[in-house]
Amino acid sequence: MSHRRNLIKLIEKVAYRHSTWQVFSDFVEMSALSISNSVDLVHFDEREAQYMRVIERYSKDELAMFPQMLGELVMELETGFDDVLGAVFMEMELGNKWRGQFFTPYHICKMMARLHVDDGMRAIIDRQGFIRVNEPACGGAAMIVALAEEMKEAGINYQDCLHVVAQDVDLKAVHMAYIQLSLLHIPAVVIQGNTLALEEVSRWYTPAHILGLWNFKLSRAQRQQFEPAEEAIVAPQRVPLNNPVQLQFSFDLEAA
Repeated sequence: MSHRRNLIKLIEKVAYRHSTWQVFSDFVEMSALSISNSVDLVHFDEREAQYMRVIERYSKDELAMFPQMLGELVMELETGFDDVLGAVFMEMELGNKWRGQFFTPYHICKMMARLHVDDGMRAIIDRQGFIRVNEPACGGAAMIVALAEEMKEAGINYQDCLHVVAQDVDLKAVHMAYIQLSLLHIPAVVIQGNTLALEEVSRWYTPAHILGLWNFKLSRAQRQQFEPAEEAIVAPQRVPLNNPVQLQFSFDLEAA
């Protein structure tokens, strides 16, 4: 039996007196809070308080199953890249049909991501050391996971050469994306907010982002973007640096 099936069975087991939707939502929230609090001291107090509020819903025996759920998720990702939480969400029919929520199948994300791993990407990495990817409607981050897998298969170390800003209006999707990007050690900032309205509610920094000192790397790249090039002695002129390229992924949509 796959670890994904074990995860589903554990959720269903806890759902005997809670709704399946509630158990799944609480599982991803508690997991995201735990991961965040292991590295992000700035948001620790408020997220620890939220964690304590969530666990009040469950008995001691029920709470003991949540670490098992996270363990099954980790072991499933150990078998290979995938949007495990998105697949669980769809398999358990947790989508709200009235809102049109769905998660793009992973094999489609793989096909789309493969189109972006080319000589152009390598040129960007050679020039500035990494690429930046913006996913304005990330869902469970399937597109980003697929891109990381394609980069790995192409011999590119995504843990060093990729930085992601992923955003979604739905907090549940933010938690799902944050967990999977964290477990795959993808440097990322996951934002809960409305991309079109430029509204932001919260930010979630993956361990790879914090431990990799990406705030410093991004600030340095931003400064270099606006610094003038060195002037030539014979014919002085200012040559602006090329802007860092952002790959725009908008395929894994969760319609409002």
